[in-house]
Order: sequence, then C-alpha cells, then structure tokens
Amino acid sequence: MASVLQTIVEKQHYKFVDSVDSWEEAIRLSAESLVADGSVDADYYQQIIGCIKKFGPYVVFDHYVAMPHSQENASGVHKTGIGFMRVKNEVSFGKDEDGEEKVAKLFFTLAACNPDEHLDNIQQLMGIFCNEELLDALMEANTPEDILAAEAAHPVEEE
Repeated sequence: MASVLQTIVEKQHYKFVDSVDSWEEAIRLSAESLVADGSVDADYYQQIIGCIKKFGPYVVFDHYVAMPHSQENASGVHKTGIGFMRVKNEVSFGKDEDGEEKVAKLFFTLAACNPDEHLDNIQQLMGIFCNEELLDALMEANTPEDILAAEAAHPVEEE
C-alpha cells in the first residue's frame, strides 16, 4: 500500500511556495491541488477559514505543521484526499487561547467524504507528525522528488 506521501505525489496534491501574505491565503493555496483534480469545490477553503475564525488556530501543531480541515461532512468534498504544501517563510495564525503564537510551514490539507475517512486521514498523518527528522526534511522540499526522498531517508515507523 502506498504511503500518505507517495499518494500525495501520485495524485499531484502538492504545492511549494516561498511566502504568503496571510494565513487565509495559505489555506486557499493549500487546497488548490485538491481543487485541481475535483476532490473539492473551489470554495472548500472558505469553510476551513470559517472554522479557524470561529474556533481559533486549532489546525496548527508543533514543529510548524498545520492540518487545515473543515468539519466532518463538509459540503463541496467529492473525493477523500490530503494535499501537501510547503511554505518557506513562517505563516502566522495568531495566538491560541493560551497566548502561544501559532505558526506553520507545512500544510496537510484534509478533505474527507465521511467521518471514518476523516479519521483515517488523521491517523495516517500522525506518524509523519511524530517524525521530526521527516518534518525537517519536508520543510526543505522543493519538488515532489524531494518529498519522496525525505520519506525514504526518514521512514515513518509502522505500528
């Protein structure tokens, strides 16, 4: 079975950018590869932005990782998938409820057709999120080949 990162490369669900003007622009750009193949509608990213504005920067984790997603059963999702985007410069989402600044460089944008597929996406990503060497290598990625090389050099441990 292909890994998450191999599937991202196979489906061309990736993007590499140097900088963005806002976290909202980052969310829009991170969904573009999912829009390109019809996985989600063009305005799907607006639902994600709405959730972040309502609930705060819940999509941003440690080690510069963001996992943008909307609520389960979001409208405009046609195929389950994960998009990857690397931004060279930090993207600030502001402070969370504890006053911690939330910044991201790696975006794993989720689209799921149902709650089970949503949880499956998240479970698949957890191995990547726990592998700091892999995350560091992905922050240097500029091509799809770099994504695969990063995974080959820092494989995710099978459970």
